[in-house]
Amino acid sequence: MLYYLIEAVYVLVCLVLMLVILLQQGKGGDIASAFGGGSSQAAFGARSGATVLSRATTIAAVLFIVGALALGLMRQTGPGSVIGGRAPQQQSQPVKK
Repeated sequence: MLYYLIEAVYVLVCLVLMLVILLQQGKGGDIASAFGGGSSQAAFGARSGATVLSRATTIAAVLFIVGALALGLMRQTGPGSVIGGRAPQQQSQPVKK
């Protein structure tokens, strides 16, 4: 039950992260500013203070990573590897004639 609750919260965090990233305005202008075509700004635009959207992006990204690790650790069932549940296949002997 706890796993499904964390999974639902994780999906919500993923949606919020996508929304917050898409709402942000680009900082670099166009490609010409990266090669000296722009004014006296740096290659990636002028540095500004952290806005609400950039802080929300940071928080959502941290929650995304923590949620992925938590879900991965909760889903793990004992020691083993990715192919730990597969039984080794029997090799057939060639037929002698």
